[in-house]
Amino acid sequence: MTMPSFLRNILVACAFLGRVPVPGRVFDGFDGRMGAIAHAFPVAGFLVALPGALLFWLMLTLGTDALVAALLALSLQALVTGALHEDGLADCADGFGGGRSREEVLDIMKDSRIGTFGAIALFMSFALRAAMLASVAMHLPPLAAAFALPASGTLARTLMVAHWQALPPAREQGLATSAGQPDLAGTARALAIGTVLAGIPVIAVFGLPALFLALSLGGIAAFAMTRLAARRINGHTGDTIGAVEQIGEIAVLLAFSLTA
Repeated sequence: MTMPSFLRNILVACAFLGRVPVPGRVFDGFDGRMGAIAHAFPVAGFLVALPGALLFWLMLTLGTDALVAALLALSLQALVTGALHEDGLADCADGFGGGRSREEVLDIMKDSRIGTFGAIALFMSFALRAAMLASVAMHLPPLAAAFALPASGTLARTLMVAHWQALPPAREQGLATSAGQPDLAGTARALAIGTVLAGIPVIAVFGLPALFLALSLGGIAAFAMTRLAARRINGHTGDTIGAVEQIGEIAVLLAFSLTA
């Protein structure tokens, strides 16, 4: 039986955005052009965040301190995704923080070693997200608070697609180049899917103002990162895409913590 194309795209996106095991037949005939299936990224973002959300809910239900529960949930989420986006954030922090010319920035970002700027960025990302998740948990029941993780994961992966489409590849070769770019139609689909998929639980748990604030802050964060990448390296890389995801999560969770 032939697998529906949208379901296959979701499974491929889950495998790309994390360490989710999927059947090998899912990749039959797939040419590796991730840009063509970018509309599935928001759904994949929702799914890969579910294990962390489940652990967050369980820990809170058992009476675990909210900050400890948040750190455990984020740690599990990093395991599920293979810390893919955290790696991109660290590389961007090192490159933009330590490089002067475009070539220097790209060379530093390509280096697998983490420098001072990258270490600080990783620490701040975990600290801020954990603190904001804990703040949400202090004002909402455990199940409602747990929805913050898949909702922020969905919107952050949606912002990734917008950044990916807005800039050309910064390198002639590389993962971002070989993966292709989403077109305007695919980006519009991703924005619509991500807004609806995240919007339903956000409105139910936090209210409509929270969704508006999350979209606003997330959009501002993604726009700022896109402008920075355009100015410093004249395009996007896999690292800048990952950094947008992390910055987007922080912005969205900030909106939730302000409106919980």
